[in-house]
Amino acid sequence: MSPPIEDAITILLIEPNPGDVRLFSESFDDANIACEIHTVTDGADALDFAHQRDDYADSPRPDMILLDFRLPDIDGPDVLSELKSADALRPIPVIVMTSSASEEDIARSYDLHANAYVQKPVEPDEFIELGRSFEDFWLTFVRFPGEQS
Repeated sequence: MSPPIEDAITILLIEPNPGDVRLFSESFDDANIACEIHTVTDGADALDFAHQRDDYADSPRPDMILLDFRLPDIDGPDVLSELKSADALRPIPVIVMTSSASEEDIARSYDLHANAYVQKPVEPDEFIELGRSFEDFWLTFVRFPGEQS
């Protein structure tokens, strides 16, 4: 984990694939996004991080969560359901990021109140474009709870 960046948003990346973690991190670096990315690899750690409990009691509250739907132990839909049912966590935007293009997965994500559903890119260049898209939309135009103008 890198040192805190002033005025950076805190992103919780819930991703079990180390290669995808690297590509996400590099794409956000290439896009010059002012963020601190914290990564967990399974649903249990994701919920502990978001709730700031156990090993993650001193972790920052995320401003945004990127959630892979395919996770070991507690799967992505269950993580999303818990995040959106907790009053303190509900306002945090959760973007489902997965390789699935299944209409069922897309519908289920929105039924569980995901803020967006994005199919993970396949090529490294597409990850860079995704990072720029995040900056253009989520970090430029979207307002987060508690954010000052």
